[in-house]
Amino acid sequence: MTEPGALFPASAAGDDLIVVPARYGSTRLPGKPLLEIAGRTLLERVLASAGAAARLAGNCRVVVATDDARIAAHAQTLGAQVVLTAPELNSGSARAAAAAQLQDTPPRRVINLQGDAPFIPPATIAGLIRTLREGDADVATPVYRLDWERLDRLRAHKETAPFSGTTCVRDAKGRALWFSKSILPALRDEDALRAASPMSPVWQHLGLYAYTRKALDWFAQAPQGTYEALEGLEQLRFLENGWSIATHAVEPPRHALSGIDTPQDLALAEEAIARLGDPFPPLPASAAHSEPEPAQD
Repeated sequence: MTEPGALFPASAAGDDLIVVPARYGSTRLPGKPLLEIAGRTLLERVLASAGAAARLAGNCRVVVATDDARIAAHAQTLGAQVVLTAPELNSGSARAAAAAQLQDTPPRRVINLQGDAPFIPPATIAGLIRTLREGDADVATPVYRLDWERLDRLRAHKETAPFSGTTCVRDAKGRALWFSKSILPALRDEDALRAASPMSPVWQHLGLYAYTRKALDWFAQAPQGTYEALEGLEQLRFLENGWSIATHAVEPPRHALSGIDTPQDLALAEEAIARLGDPFPPLPASAAHSEPEPAQD
């Protein structure tokens, strides 16, 4: 296990806050933040990515938001700041908003890094922070362009799992026009498109978000949107109500699992690590070894 304090920048201050929501009570995989993948707990892997991203971005801090004492204790052994949030909060976004409100120094931007997503590269997280800092969007989220082979695989997968995989339609400046569980856009004269370029016009979405505080606080109290309910995509609540979402283009993920939800996902994650290598971020040469901070009520 990583030494306490080694995952995070020495300073706990910063304009930006990476929140790692971590619940114990998963229906399909109880206690999953504490389960191990290739010798490291799921929470340790996510926190390592969060800490590396905070160092890359600068002026950024990390906090675990949980309603469970066992997860809080484990996070503290890793040197993480922990806040205890209400058990009735029903989404990671709501938990992220609550964690931001509990900070002594209110953050300007909040990144919601789900505690079951161990393979998101730190550079992707830091890139979202920069996208919000340098632009005027309310929300930022990563997308990647599909080559034809990946698009063919997505189409085949949707034959048996139609609500897996989310696509994004963007404007000329990279703002999101729409997200859908359908494959958008429809492709007229696809043979000519394939002959013209190895890349398809389809962008796939990675489920990671950075918010301005104003946007996140609004989202946490706003009712579910019509299209959000139909598609099962929470980001549509923003688009339905006129908020802007900037997309941050990234490389396709090497480790294809976006989240860990079942015992089978754990096995697939270990197999991917054995085949492709362990993406656990390297620790800084001189890590701060401070005492863990107590959980805040």
